[in-house]
Amino acid sequence: MFSLPLRDDAQLRPLEPWHAEEFAAHLDRARDHIRPWVGPAFVTDDVEGARATLRRYAERQAADGARLFGIWREGTLIGGVMFVAFDAASGICEIGCWLEPAGEGHGLITEACRALLDWAFTTRGLFRAEWICRADNDRSGAVAERLGMTLEGVRRGAWPYQGARYDKQMWALLAPEHRAARA
Repeated sequence: MFSLPLRDDAQLRPLEPWHAEEFAAHLDRARDHIRPWVGPAFVTDDVEGARATLRRYAERQAADGARLFGIWREGTLIGGVMFVAFDAASGICEIGCWLEPAGEGHGLITEACRALLDWAFTTRGLFRAEWICRADNDRSGAVAERLGMTLEGVRRGAWPYQGARYDKQMWALLAPEHRAARA
């Protein structure tokens, strides 16, 4: 089975439909924490909803599209990273992440995202990776900065949530920038 060590006590692994019960338990711990920052279809409320989310990503991966990876720390699923979008033909992907409170502050998201960027740029030959987040999500913007991304713009009022509208940031990294930073 594929597993990439992130730290001595943490691994990055594919998150697949057979993880539905574990994913649902994780979402029970993470739901309130991540709900303002991720799409509403991702934050499910039960095992069947979790299974549906995992199946949706599995189908997209089978079509060479979006992919989902979990981060396990000390054997417990605490969050993950994803290719929200993956288009090999255009050479563009979008990376996203989520994390329950117990997983914060260990640098795991940044390490996991670097692994996704390495794979996208080196193995798959993509040219551009994007990162989209609410402008008031300071933690997400900080990850984009640590990854070497450039803030390209802000879409005002583009993120609806609970009857309010928030600004949305667009960050991006190009393959030559990533290679130069990794050299």
